[in-house]
Amino acid sequence: MARRRHKKRTHLHTHGESFDGIMANLSASRSPKSMVIRVGAGETGSSVSQLVKDVRRMMEPGTASRLKERKSNKLRDYTTMAGPLGVSHLLLFSRSSTGNTNLRLALTPRGPTLHFRVEKYALCKDLRKTMRHPKGGGREYLSSPLLVMNNFTSPEADNGSKSSVPRHLETLSTTIFQSLFPPISPQTTALSSIRRVLLLNREFPKPQATADGIDVSPYVINLRHYAITSSPLGLSKGIHRISAAQKMLKDRASKKRIPNLGKLEDVADYILDPSVAGAGLTSGSESEIETDAEVEVIDVDLKKVIGRNQANVLRKNDRETSNGGTGTQKRAIRLVELGPRLSLRMTKVEEGVCGGKVMWHEYVNKTEDEVREMEKVWETRNREKTERKRIQRENVQRKRKARATGEKPPEDTRNGTQIYDSDDSHDWESDAPEAEDQGGRG
Repeated sequence: MARRRHKKRTHLHTHGESFDGIMANLSASRSPKSMVIRVGAGETGSSVSQLVKDVRRMMEPGTASRLKERKSNKLRDYTTMAGPLGVSHLLLFSRSSTGNTNLRLALTPRGPTLHFRVEKYALCKDLRKTMRHPKGGGREYLSSPLLVMNNFTSPEADNGSKSSVPRHLETLSTTIFQSLFPPISPQTTALSSIRRVLLLNREFPKPQATADGIDVSPYVINLRHYAITSSPLGLSKGIHRISAAQKMLKDRASKKRIPNLGKLEDVADYILDPSVAGAGLTSGSESEIETDAEVEVIDVDLKKVIGRNQANVLRKNDRETSNGGTGTQKRAIRLVELGPRLSLRMTKVEEGVCGGKVMWHEYVNKTEDEVREMEKVWETRNREKTERKRIQRENVQRKRKARATGEKPPEDTRNGTQIYDSDDSHDWESDAPEAEDQGGRG
């Protein structure tokens, strides 16, 4: 009897798999996943469409890179599929009737949602045109970027101005941005897997006076996306090119940068002569590299033959010696911008997924009486919703019981009609967001 075929490329099997492999797959399934959506396809314009593609590239690998939107797609379509696909975040780009580009960052399945107005943005292709040596896409996008956040908690100002966002909402926004990417453990994360940096810097613009006469600073976040590159220190350009020639041979586009030594009698002529391609060691500025940081790492060739314990002992010995030892090398860390650039201004915070009670609004202020009245309205609405779900649940159970016994379907207790629709279970099982309410901050 022929053996049964097991698909290995498109199917994951736990049969015969070790416990560590099962836990690794389980942790990968729990990692954050996102959808970057262009709301109103065909109406946003080519620039916003390209911005959506750049943001998807930035959010890789935990995002739907090849998502195709249609004009007929609604928000309910994406929220319905978010659960089965394990999507935890929705990033929705849209353009208003006045021409403003907006971004909504929502957590599924129950919110909250942060509303931003994209004040300024720059595409990846525009940034590459301004660079002399741009860095293209490659292995950098195989792992999630390192998230760096700065100034997300506003300090107390001496001039009497205050932040427009309450303190607890600042903490909420910090938590939401931190949950976009899987956490990094310094003990288990390999240093070579960190190839990108996503920088979120909150700016404090000039305070603006409100109707109450209070100076309020808007909530503005600047987003930058960089690639991490490293190069050895203390080497001239010529030696660096020769050492990198082995990697360049695998890439056809990089073969043109390999130095041509065919006209030289000895390789020393290329290394020592400063007139040959400006790569000599006699020029002090050639070996000095402008760096953002200098770090000491284990030599790559040595790292392949020693174990982890021996590497730790080697690092310890190198720290104790003043000359640095022989097992490590100094490397310069550089950041090359990949794009896109975004300047986001928070305008509203909602409790649900793109709907529900408004927790804060930049342009709408409410008094305490209005806030209490709004709370009563939402309490009444939630009670009615709970009662409606209870009635729907009872009707579905009654209908299933009648079908199992072969009896006539009972009458619906909601409107006195009979139940023949087999999809009533979706009404109470789903948690659709309520209609948007024009609320404000309390």
